[in-house]
Amino acid sequence: MDTIDCDVHCAPASYDSLFPYLSDYWRQYITEAGIRVTDVAHAYPRGLVSLAPSSYDELAAGVLDGAAAPRLVVLNCLTGFETHRNPYFSAAVASAINDWMREEMLARDARLRASLVVSTVSTEDAVAEISRVGDDPRFVQVLLPVRSDLPWGHKMNHPIFAAAREAGLQVGLHAWGRAGKAATPSGFTTTYLEDYVGNQPIAQSQVLSFVSEGVFERFPELRVVVAECGFAWLAPLLWRFDKDWKGVWREVPWVKQRPSEYVVDRFVFTTAPAHLPDDSVAVRQLLEMMDVPATLAYASDFPHDHGNGISLLIDQLSDDDRRRVLWGNAAALYGLDGQA
Repeated sequence: MDTIDCDVHCAPASYDSLFPYLSDYWRQYITEAGIRVTDVAHAYPRGLVSLAPSSYDELAAGVLDGAAAPRLVVLNCLTGFETHRNPYFSAAVASAINDWMREEMLARDARLRASLVVSTVSTEDAVAEISRVGDDPRFVQVLLPVRSDLPWGHKMNHPIFAAAREAGLQVGLHAWGRAGKAATPSGFTTTYLEDYVGNQPIAQSQVLSFVSEGVFERFPELRVVVAECGFAWLAPLLWRFDKDWKGVWREVPWVKQRPSEYVVDRFVFTTAPAHLPDDSVAVRQLLEMMDVPATLAYASDFPHDHGNGISLLIDQLSDDDRRRVLWGNAAALYGLDGQA
């Protein structure tokens, strides 16, 4: 069965790979400061490095070659550049990454699509980057880190969504992001385990923000893909969201329908990591509460291995629902219906 893989990682091996797309000033800035592209000097666990393909040949060997290869792939270039606070540096590196992806990856294989990256510290620069490269049909969405200074639904971020829709792009929220922000509402974590699990409540807060801030009333054609943040938490969140909205709906008059209806209609969650129990009955019950298959799209999250969660999910779906999750939802979302 044809598949669209909505989350395959890539990243340049070092800033040297981006130097052809950066000015002399930024090359000197990076070299003299010893800035790394794919990690932070104090990253934990110690020795944590990117395993993402840094060249087309590595990508082909890991994802594109073989009988089980997906028909289409959406690349997400994940680096450490969004942890830097310098807005001028952030804008320059975002442009360099997008140009590197176009030349190193997208130009090499017609099966490839990508998320374009933008500055996360300057809305003005993010909009400018979308205007610069957003008309390239190989870019299908604007990539934003799930950890942000302000919830992404905040009005200050709306120009990004306006620019995305003007270019015919959707928005992708991907795990990780601003390292200097606490991963929990009560402060910073002390272990990597807490930090890693903390991606799920952060993703939940972004879902609440998009709906409560009226993003989908202002941009009715916008769709948001939540990648590598799980999805098993969605059902209880939506139950609580609907329940409390009934009591305080006057505070958000622009929320004109049940919050859960916005989420089911406007969000798509990737299948990796699945975080599902081994009990097939429990899996079926969870999927029914989530309105699957409408809310899910297949993703391998390559090169990460999350175990057998995706297989547990796919095994519970009918043929039609399996087709929607593996192909149909992403094809409709990104306008790829005619490319099966």
